[in-house]
Amino acid sequence: MVYVGALIVCITIYLLVKQYETRMVLFGSGLLMASLALKPLAAFDAFAKTMVTSGLIQAICSVMGFALVMKATECDRHLINLVANGLKKVRPILIPGATLGTFAINIALPSAAGVSAAVGAIFIPILIASGVHPATAGAAVFAGTFGSMLNPGLAHNPFVAKIAKVDVMQVIAVHSTADIVAGIIAAISITVVAYILKEDRGYVAPESTAKSATQELQANFLFAIVPIIPVVLLVLGATGLVPMLKKLGVSHAMIIGAILAIIVTRKNPADVTKAFFDGMGTAYGQIMGIIIAAGVFVSGMQEIGLVKAFIDMMISSTGIAKYAATFGPFSLAIIAGSGDAAAFAFNEAVTPHAMQFGIEPIRMGSIATLGGALGRTMSPITGACIICATIAQVNPMELAKRNAPGMILAIIAAMFILL
Repeated sequence: MVYVGALIVCITIYLLVKQYETRMVLFGSGLLMASLALKPLAAFDAFAKTMVTSGLIQAICSVMGFALVMKATECDRHLINLVANGLKKVRPILIPGATLGTFAINIALPSAAGVSAAVGAIFIPILIASGVHPATAGAAVFAGTFGSMLNPGLAHNPFVAKIAKVDVMQVIAVHSTADIVAGIIAAISITVVAYILKEDRGYVAPESTAKSATQELQANFLFAIVPIIPVVLLVLGATGLVPMLKKLGVSHAMIIGAILAIIVTRKNPADVTKAFFDGMGTAYGQIMGIIIAAGVFVSGMQEIGLVKAFIDMMISSTGIAKYAATFGPFSLAIIAGSGDAAAFAFNEAVTPHAMQFGIEPIRMGSIATLGGALGRTMSPITGACIICATIAQVNPMELAKRNAPGMILAIIAAMFILL
């Protein structure tokens, strides 16, 4: 049965690579394995259990609700424009600045595809108009789309926190150094690649691109700081700098941020409220949907004996555990174009047993999550890559090739830092 389960997992990976619907594939595979083990109800039990996980729902749905509020009030646009105006004034750091700027904005606006569209529409034309080759311009923005690792509401952070039985801010505290180092490596790498390929200057932009990039970007500072307020409140509370904020949860911070957005921008409260709840619904259907389907998939692997066999193998060779946690999700994210399915499945199945391999669950969960994010950031078939490539009018593979050296170096550095 273990070999049959392994075959089903291989077929699952193939279907994910072929871009079949992720939730359908994970759910179907999990149900099939549970049924072959003559325990089909285990799959449905896993579905029912995961869909009401309160901590995950609160954090994930509130963050995505806040993200849609930022879009509806255009506060995200003002934040991006503020950063873009600063970059335009310092030509030598345009390329690394675009990567680090995207990374920073992605902390407040945690959707990789969303930030690629919003940031890319401004940063990429500016880079091209400054003489940077379009492929490098697109890659510079794409390389910064894993800054969301530092957002408390990123689905993986509360997921790992639940497994490790700690607060979500403790999870971020553990992997924050690795995230920042990875971001710096990505920025330096894309700059070096551009210099080697002679793509850092000299490109003559089409007139339409140059015109759109040089238009004056008027950023309202008050509007621009609203997206970062919830994260600042959570950090102040978690670090104890403001004791009265210690009990502040992710959902509390996001609601406060949404209320401030209404006050600052004076947008119609009804429209903002609708955007918040629309975001919550989208988050449950898309992000929680993948978590639920991954739970069913893992329950199927458990019932068919695959999880036990894998863990026994890792226990007998504990040296491979840190490599499996790092490069498993990383590799699958590259070929499948999504780090979510790989990281959720690994963390659901293996991370609870991390102590048996001599690794803290919070560290194993963090490296698996970061591995999935970095692998996705060098995949040519992920949504963020396709969006950036479309804006830059180049082939997505050109972006992936330029990002690959930085992502590989980043995951190696992160493994040494975390494990």
